[in-house]
Amino acid sequence: MTATEVPVPITFASHDPRTGAVVGTHPVHDAAAVEAAVARAGDAAKWWGGLGFAERRRRLGEWRKALVRSIDDLARVVCDETGKPFDDARLELVLAIDHLDWAAKHAEQVLKRRTVPAGLLMSNQAASLRYAPIGVVGVIGPWNYPVFTPMGSIVYALAAGNAVVFKPSELTPGVGTALADSLAEIVEGRALFQVVTGSGETGAALCRAPGIGKIAFTGSTATGKRVMATCAETLTPVLIECGGKDPMIVDADADLGAAADAAVWGGMSNAGQTCVGVERVYVHDAVADAFTAEVVSRARAVHPGAEFGPMTMASQSDVVRGHVQDALARGGRAVVGGVESVRPPFVDPVVILDVPEDSTAVREETFGPLLVVNRVPDVDEAVRRANATGYGLGATVFSKARGEEIATRLRCGMVSINSVISFAGIPSLPFGGVGDSGFGRIHGEDGLREFTRPQAVTRQRFALPIAVTSFRRTSRGMRALLGVVKLRHGR
Repeated sequence: MTATEVPVPITFASHDPRTGAVVGTHPVHDAAAVEAAVARAGDAAKWWGGLGFAERRRRLGEWRKALVRSIDDLARVVCDETGKPFDDARLELVLAIDHLDWAAKHAEQVLKRRTVPAGLLMSNQAASLRYAPIGVVGVIGPWNYPVFTPMGSIVYALAAGNAVVFKPSELTPGVGTALADSLAEIVEGRALFQVVTGSGETGAALCRAPGIGKIAFTGSTATGKRVMATCAETLTPVLIECGGKDPMIVDADADLGAAADAAVWGGMSNAGQTCVGVERVYVHDAVADAFTAEVVSRARAVHPGAEFGPMTMASQSDVVRGHVQDALARGGRAVVGGVESVRPPFVDPVVILDVPEDSTAVREETFGPLLVVNRVPDVDEAVRRANATGYGLGATVFSKARGEEIATRLRCGMVSINSVISFAGIPSLPFGGVGDSGFGRIHGEDGLREFTRPQAVTRQRFALPIAVTSFRRTSRGMRALLGVVKLRHGR
C-alpha cells in the first residue's frame, strides 16, 4: 500500500433469511477497535455511575419512551434479519421495554447501601453492604431473540450503573446498532452503550479487552465453554445463559386443551428457535391419546411463513433434519410432518411420538419446530425423564392439583405451571439455568445484583472491653469470650 492509499475497512453483510437479500452492511471490528470501544465505555461508566440512581432512572425512562415511539421501525429491523413475523418482533420489544421499566424503577431499592445486623459478638460494629457498579460490561447476544434476550443483560447492567459494549450475533447486527442508536441522544452522545460487530473473533476480543469487568453471554453450550475459557485468561467473571432441552409434564388431571395449545406454541413459535421453548413432552398414560389428538389438530393448523418464520441460521435446518431422522430410525412415530417437513429455509411443524430417550431428538437441543411426545406411566417417571439430560433451563407443568409439587422436583432454573414461558415475561423473576444451560441470572433483583460488586463495610462504634483481635488479648479475656459463646450457642 502506498502512502496515498487509504485502507478499505472490512465489512460483512446481514441477510434476510427468507429471501437471502442483503439488508445491511456492517464493519468487522478487530481487537484494536474493540479495545478502543471498551476504553471509551470506561470513561462513560464513570460519568454514568456518578449520576446516581434518580438521574439514571430518569434517562432510562426517556429511553423507554423512545423505544415505544420507534417500536414498529425497530420491529422491521428484527423481521428483516431474523425473518420472524412482524407481531412476534413487536412482542419482543414490548417485553424488553417492560423489563427496562422495571430495572430502572427498582435499581435503587435493590442496590442502595443498607445496614445489616452485626451480631452479638461484633455488637460494637456498625455493618453495611453496598452494591457498586462493575464498570464496563460486555454483552454477547444471540440471533433468535435479538432484542429481548440481550436487553435482559443490557438494561439491568445500565440500571446498576455500568456502561455496556454489546456484540450482537453476526446474523442480527442491525438490531444491535438500532438499539444503541436509540439511546445515544439521551445520554448526550457518550459511549455508554456501544455496539461492536463481527463474528467469533470480535466476541473473543471483547472477552480479552482490558477494562472489561464482566461478560454476559447467551448462546450455545459449546460456545459458552469457549467464552469461559477465554475469560479465564484474565479472570474476567462471566454470566452464561446457554440452551435447553426444556420438558413439559402433562398430569392426568391437566386441562388438555390448554396443555396442547401451550405445547404447540411453546414448541413451534419462532420456528422452535427458543431456548426455553418446549422440545419434549411427557404425558400421563391416562390422557396421552386425548392430549396427542389435541396437539396434532393444533400443529397441523400452524404454517411457516405465516405463524412463524424460517430458520434464521441456515445450518439449523440440517440439525432439525438429523434429529427427525434419528427419532424415526429409533422407532418414533411421526403424526405430524416428517423428514419432508425440512425444506430450507422453512421447516414445517413435526410431532413424533414414542421416541427412545437416547435419541438425539430427546438428548440434544433441536432449536426447530420439532415436538417429541412420550407417554409415561406416572408423574414420577415424567420427572425422572425430565431431569435426565445435562440441561436445566426451563420447564412447563400442566396439572390442576400437583403443579407446585412437581415444579419443586425439577432440576431447572424456571418453571411455568399451567402456562408456558410465563416466567420470562415477569421482570421481577430471575432468568437462568443450571448444568449445561449455564449459570448466573438476568432479570429481577438477582439480575441487578449480577452486574455489581458487593462491598461489605464495618465501622467500629466503640471499643470492646475485651481485646480479641489484638496481641493484647489475654487468657482471662478469652475465657470470658468463650463463656459468652457457650451461653449464646451451646444450649
